Amino acid sequence: MPSWPPAIAEAHFAQARIGRLATVTPAGRPHVVPVCFALHDGRVYSAVDAKPKATSALARLENVRAGGRASVLVDHYEEDWSNLWWVRVEGAAEVLQSTRAIDALVAKYEQYRRARPGGPVIAIAPERWVSWVASEP
Repeated sequence: MPSWPPAIAEAHFAQARIGRLATVTPAGRPHVVPVCFALHDGRVYSAVDAKPKATSALARLENVRAGGRASVLVDHYEEDWSNLWWVRVEGAAEVLQSTRAIDALVAKYEQYRRARPGGPVIAIAPERWVSWVASEP
């Protein structure tokens, strides 16, 4: 399987605008949601923001609190499949309040400069980077 060296995978990951956060429910079911995120100081951060939510008791937060693990996947799609790629990070996760994490998100997303997220934040400490690229690097 063609993949990138870790530093290249991390750079592509950091530049992506949207990711899919995967957690596992206490009942063992997968739970995946799209998230905005920032890679900062070696950790991946995603915050609860002001976008409309069905409830304030978000499953992603409860899943991280219960299981302490999470994964984020970013990908690139084009009709020319020789340009496809994806990067996934996996690691220990926690829910916290962090001004530095919010600052990193604000620096990445213009929308957050207009409506700063209040948190909480999911922080993932990467333990494993996995990537795939359609054509040999």
